[in-house]
Amino acid sequence: MNNENTVAVWDIFIRIFHWSLVIAFTVAYFTSEEENAWHIYAGYTVLGLIIFRILWGIIGSRHARFSDFVRSPGNVYRYIRELRAGSAKHYVGHNPLGGWMVMALLSTLLVVTVSGLKVYAIEEGRGPLAGDPATITLISAAHAEDDDDDDGKAEMESQDEEFWEEIHEGATNFMLVLIALHIAGVIISSRFHRESLVKAMLTGKKSKE
Repeated sequence: MNNENTVAVWDIFIRIFHWSLVIAFTVAYFTSEEENAWHIYAGYTVLGLIIFRILWGIIGSRHARFSDFVRSPGNVYRYIRELRAGSAKHYVGHNPLGGWMVMALLSTLLVVTVSGLKVYAIEEGRGPLAGDPATITLISAAHAEDDDDDDGKAEMESQDEEFWEEIHEGATNFMLVLIALHIAGVIISSRFHRESLVKAMLTGKKSKE
């Protein structure tokens, strides 16, 4: 691609965010069946990256801002119709469909991480969503003689844990579907507009037309 026909689109922070998220989610997913620190650290990394992306979507560079690529449902439908007809407009930043995919990915990842933190808090009593360990210990000691209360509390915690585990697993599976659709969209858009979106996320540059 000739340098005269390219334009800088993705800033260095967006590129670092993108590939760091790919790595962190992959590590978290493949360590999900093992109770080890890698899964926890990867989950915290994903959450930190999401928070950064939300902030950067408000105050970041032009094409990183949500206002640049989050468009109305009508625009998204029009883009899909034009894409099927072979006349879709080329966008320097995210196209309307890609913009919605970004929001869907971020929203789902937020559910995955928050539900994961809830499970971690219930199972291990750790993390930002866990209760005060000292308070829990005092309450438990004060009611040690009351077996019925203890049984009821244990049952409630078990139900809460099961609920958040289902949310966590369901959101993770939905995330895999979104990732598959995202990859398919990248391939289709790259071929249609004759440009490499993967390369663009590495170099930060895209075709002007």
